[in-house]
Formats: sequence, C-alpha cells, structure tokens
Amino acid sequence: MKIGLLALLGFSFGAFSAAGIFTVLAAVSLVPRFVGKTHTGRDVKLYENMIILGTIVGGLYSLYANRLQLWVREYIALKWDVNIWEMPYVTWLLGVLLLTMGIFVGMFVGCLALAIAEMLDSLPIFARRARLRRGAGILISSVAAGKLAGSLLYFWFERVGW
Repeated sequence: MKIGLLALLGFSFGAFSAAGIFTVLAAVSLVPRFVGKTHTGRDVKLYENMIILGTIVGGLYSLYANRLQLWVREYIALKWDVNIWEMPYVTWLLGVLLLTMGIFVGMFVGCLALAIAEMLDSLPIFARRARLRRGAGILISSVAAGKLAGSLLYFWFERVGW
C-alpha cells in the first residue's frame, strides 16, 4: 500500500512538473517562434514531438543516470571482458556526443531565454492590472534571488551527496 501510494504521488508530481514545463513553453510561444524563424511550418508536429521527447529522455536520464552508468560498467565490461572507458574510440565518441548535446541544449536554452525576455515586456501590463504601484523591482529581485538560492542549494547538496 505504501509503495503504491508513493508511486502514485511520484507520478502525479512528475505530471505536474511536466505540465508546468510545457505551460511555460506554450506561454512564451517557443514552437511558433522556431517555426517562424526557420520557415518550416509543415514540421510543427515534429518540433512539438522533439520537445516532448527531449523532456521525457532528460527526466528519465536524471532519474536513472547512476543505474545506467553501473549497467554499462558491469554488464558490458563483464560480457566482453574489457574496460570500455579506456577504449580510445569510446572516449572520442562520448566527446562528440557531449559536444553535440551541448550545442543543441545551448541553442534551446538561448531561444527560451530570449522568448522569456520578450515576454517580460508584459510586466508593466501585469503591474497595472494587479495595481502594483511600488515594489516591482523588489518583486523581480526577490524572484531572481530565490532562483539563485535554489540553484546554489541544489548544486551544493548534490556535491556533498545528499
């Protein structure tokens, strides 16, 4: 019963997180922006599917990275009786893969940052509708400080192994 409840909660929280990610991507009109810049309107479904696939693969990798590394070390090394990490073509292939992933992830994050920056033009409209007379700078600085603190805590606790 306890494991079933934990599985249900984990799945629910994952679904809520994914919905939040896709809501942000839809709110900043990222897919239409990609289509407009590249003039590939016929491939809208491909863009959407690749964003969903990337989110799923990234989420699964973040959950199972340690197990995947252990499987590669134990299964492949024992099956072929070789240390796969010392093979020169494997390190070269991993370097090319890392470089390729870095380029595409960097392009995606850059496009997302530009889309969010353009969306910030709506901040004065929000402030007027919310009747926010003073404190917009403090509000923005607080959000930025919270994001910074959260990032630092995340990386600190990952480094110390919690």
